[in-house]
Amino acid sequence: MLCSRSKTVFVLFSFLLVATGISIAEKEAASVEEEWGTSVKERFMAEEKGENSSLILAANRTKRKDPTENFNIYTGGWNISNTHYWTSVAYTAAPFFVIAGVWFVIFGLSLSLICLCYCCCARQPYGYSRVAYALSLILLISFTIAAIVGCVFLYTGQGKFHASTTDTLDYVVRQANFTAENLRNVSDYLNAAKKVDVQSIVLPGDVLSSIDNIQGKINSSATTLSVQTMENQDRIQDVLDNMRLALIIIAAVMLFLAFIGFLLSIFGLQCLVYTLVILGWILVTGTFVLCGLFLLLHNVVGDTCVAMDQWVQNPKAHTALDDILPCVDNATATETLSQTKLVTYQLVEIVDNFMNTIANKNFPPQARPLYYNQSGPLMPLLCNPFNADLSDHLCKPGEVHLNNATEMWKSYTCEYITTGTCSTPGRLTPNHYTQMAAAVNVSYGLYKYGPFLADLRGCNFVRSTFTDIERDHCPGLRRYTQWIYVGLVLVSTAVMLSLVFWVVYARERRHRVYTKDYNAMHSEAPRDKGPL
Repeated sequence: MLCSRSKTVFVLFSFLLVATGISIAEKEAASVEEEWGTSVKERFMAEEKGENSSLILAANRTKRKDPTENFNIYTGGWNISNTHYWTSVAYTAAPFFVIAGVWFVIFGLSLSLICLCYCCCARQPYGYSRVAYALSLILLISFTIAAIVGCVFLYTGQGKFHASTTDTLDYVVRQANFTAENLRNVSDYLNAAKKVDVQSIVLPGDVLSSIDNIQGKINSSATTLSVQTMENQDRIQDVLDNMRLALIIIAAVMLFLAFIGFLLSIFGLQCLVYTLVILGWILVTGTFVLCGLFLLLHNVVGDTCVAMDQWVQNPKAHTALDDILPCVDNATATETLSQTKLVTYQLVEIVDNFMNTIANKNFPPQARPLYYNQSGPLMPLLCNPFNADLSDHLCKPGEVHLNNATEMWKSYTCEYITTGTCSTPGRLTPNHYTQMAAAVNVSYGLYKYGPFLADLRGCNFVRSTFTDIERDHCPGLRRYTQWIYVGLVLVSTAVMLSLVFWVVYARERRHRVYTKDYNAMHSEAPRDKGPL
């Protein structure tokens, strides 16, 4: 009687555990669907009402119980550097960790009890139910198919999730590298400005000193941006690669276990079946733990996407999102923008001053070195894009713009036989043209980066990056983490039930074989006793 009861308890417990797991999975799925059914903007508006003084990212979404704070509600918002954030998110996965622990303990005790019954209370099997045999076989086939489907779902989900996360990381790194490269280009243009010399006219000393000062800050900001982003990418990519390898191994092992266990059960290799049951008992525990971990990851991905969207609507220079992609220091960006405007203004003034005082004047031969036989139509002045106060300046009629000045001035360049003296009509010697072209190219380069620096000052490049991620990458990340989570739940549940029916089917098969042998033996006995 003990053996029958233990087996009955064993089967009932397994079904109860499955029902509990499915119920929790449905509740989690419903919770996720409800959260994502609400638009990000609606959540932000609801959270913004109580968070006007400071920016707490994803405040409502991250309100979860924190087991390290006596199960009080965590109110710190999205912050991957805060241990309390992680413990509160981990608490959402606690049901799966509990199921894993309960399964490991109770199933282990059930196996031990069955083994004790088999060893200590051994008796010949009797009784055979065709319905029980057929039903156990049908359910075993069904759960094996479900396990295979779950493994395929898990493998597909992890592949798409890895590709999606890698694309997202690459995009962030490209944006950061693009910004850092532009900053270095600005630094190079400022360095070139220090070498501009138009007929011995150079930038004032105070401007040269300020260029040296701002160059150090620019290079430091560019280096910090590149290094921090690359470090974050390497750290996250290592985790993703290890995660992908673990999921591939789990999918392959569980697929192998389900298929081999089914075959061994069909062929009646009872010893190997019980060996696989023990192995599956441990693996199912591990997959339930992974279910919890991926539910945690799914929630973190959702929190991050909401946090990005809220930050875009209310950008701050310093938030928890600096751990992903930091803004360039606002003071440095502002100073760099002002310095590029000042240098551009000064360089254009140098060029225009040379044209006004030398190139467009007709000096007598005695006025060397100002005289170099300049003649012909007067050169158009270069339009200065800024006023003396560095405000925007509109070009006057007849002025040439920075983007086409060098082409316009080619026709005003003379040829010379004697170095330094024009032998054909023109207002510039080739040497003068080269010097002025260098000044214009530097000025135009600095002017061209003005909008970039203005966006940098407002941290617009980070805002644009996070907007693109939230719009283009977040839906895929959320979808594929859910695929993995659902795949793990399906695999765990299917293999868990397969373990149960390996044992049940093995028992029914053994009883069937014994009953057939017993019936065959007793059907032949009367014949042996008949008349000779």
